[in-house]
Amino acid sequence: MRQLLATLGFILFATHANALSISDLSNTEASGGLKEALTQGVGKAVSTLGATDGFLGNKEVKIPLPSSLKKVEKVMKMMGMGKQSDELVLKMNRAAEAAVPEAKTLLIDSIKKMSVADAKAILTGPQDAATQYFKKTTSAQMAEKFLPIVTKATEKVQLAETYNKYAEMGAKYGVVKKEDAKIEQYVTNKALDGVYLMIAKEEAAIRQDPVGQASSLLKKVFGAL
Repeated sequence: MRQLLATLGFILFATHANALSISDLSNTEASGGLKEALTQGVGKAVSTLGATDGFLGNKEVKIPLPSSLKKVEKVMKMMGMGKQSDELVLKMNRAAEAAVPEAKTLLIDSIKKMSVADAKAILTGPQDAATQYFKKTTSAQMAEKFLPIVTKATEKVQLAETYNKYAEMGAKYGVVKKEDAKIEQYVTNKALDGVYLMIAKEEAAIRQDPVGQASSLLKKVFGAL
């Protein structure tokens, strides 16, 4: 993902330093360079989150108990249900880690389908333009891929079954959010959030320090150095 953002950030640098603008680049340069950077970045992001503890060991994306269960977690532990609580957290995060590799094909396919107009909009767009592009083009399909994997990982956890039973009832009365009424849907949504959060963080980091993230790809495409 860093190479993607090096491309994004250095366009700004090159524009100021050498009076270069997107219009000075050929369509092949503008879209081809960005697609290559995005493809490499997607591979890194997915491999990081899809590894053991990719979610569980990262405080920024670790999936906690749903808020409705979180409120009674202390009581559960006092009643000797602490192991069930810990098991569910472990299973939820392991499910997300198992599901994330499914994102790679969808993300790369989205890159391949990117038009020249899309590429230029990302290069000249807001700080999270690439992240928003991925959300728009992959979130629905990604959720569809993640859900059965998450369901399989959590269906045998006793606390998950108990949660689903009462959360569905709670959703009818507005006590529990509809999207959190089933544990598998909750985990799927959190897994998606984790993927896009990590992409957004990488995008922001490179935009803040484009000169410090120079890449050979950028030199070739933009000749900014």
